[in-house]
Amino acid sequence: MTIRMGFVSSYPPTVCGLATFTVSLRRELVAARGARGSVIQAVDEPSVPARDEVIGSLVAGEPGSGLRAAAQLNQGDVAIVQHEYGIYGGIDGDEILPLLAALTVPSIVVLHTVLSEPTPGQRAVLEMVAGLAGAVVTMGTTARDRLATGYAVDMAKVSVIPHGAPVVTAPAARPRAEATTRPTILTWGLIGPGKGIEWGVEAMALLRDLSPAPRYLVAGRTHPKVLAYEGDVYRQRLIDRTRQLGLDDAVTFDSRYLTTTDLNALVAAADIVLLPYDSTDQVTSGVLSEAVAASKPVVATRFPHAVELLAGGAGLLVPHRDPIATATALRTLLTRRDIAEDMSRAAVTTTPGVLWPAVARRYLALADQLLRDRVGA
Repeated sequence: MTIRMGFVSSYPPTVCGLATFTVSLRRELVAARGARGSVIQAVDEPSVPARDEVIGSLVAGEPGSGLRAAAQLNQGDVAIVQHEYGIYGGIDGDEILPLLAALTVPSIVVLHTVLSEPTPGQRAVLEMVAGLAGAVVTMGTTARDRLATGYAVDMAKVSVIPHGAPVVTAPAARPRAEATTRPTILTWGLIGPGKGIEWGVEAMALLRDLSPAPRYLVAGRTHPKVLAYEGDVYRQRLIDRTRQLGLDDAVTFDSRYLTTTDLNALVAAADIVLLPYDSTDQVTSGVLSEAVAASKPVVATRFPHAVELLAGGAGLLVPHRDPIATATALRTLLTRRDIAEDMSRAAVTTTPGVLWPAVARRYLALADQLLRDRVGA
């Protein structure tokens, strides 16, 4: 059965993880059912839609915007709403609530953040969002468990569906047949405070004795909201520290826009993916899902998504803000190819469930169930 999907989220040309997630999920759902997937784009100010599928906007601070968006979504069958505190207007993003309340079609709300210690306002908004939703999706068991223990949420509504990752056709590994080939450690994604890249830079200073010397590639533009708030202060601070440590030849910052093809090639050429995030609350990471799907050995701090996804042996976990532990883990993977190869093999067993086609099938099954429940009600 064809389902007319409506999506509410940030969306290109906005550059952020939710926009990328929604593009990928929409593409897979439309491909699976051949349906038209319409998008309501969350924006800070009125703008002309950049893509044909964008049928309307949810404009922060604009009275009636949510009701107009709901009326458009009600022309379809199911609405899929991405939830993150920072993308909707109002206090703690509460301007999403009128839209959800006005929906007459079943809704699936995807929670990208579930805080372990929310403010009273954040807790209240998330509880109301979950109460208005037909179904709630978390992308890991940590987020689900936090809902169960810290929020007043009907857990019968909650499903765990992992963050999707693309099916990569490029080689998963780059052979290092020559002993002189420099191994590459890769961090990618939008750059800003909290990414912990400074700890990766510090760790590189502890690996100078290795031969061949590894290189650390940080690929990604500064997050647009960070850029608007403080400019490129964080990136410049990283560059300055790199120079102070004498690591100009070991650490490279690539701020170019990368197409999907370019990014896939970059990941395929990497030997290790490093995710040194500062957050102890991060319950989902698209970069982590993509790294595992590409069968790359991962070194990550102990944020919840990493603890879950790497439990099968696809990476090493290190404490937050600890360059010595990070360097030790990197050294292990750089000098023990057998351990790195074991991790790549472990990633292969993890991959099938996180690829976008498999993830899309689970969203379709959830949507089908909501529609059946409505008919039977």
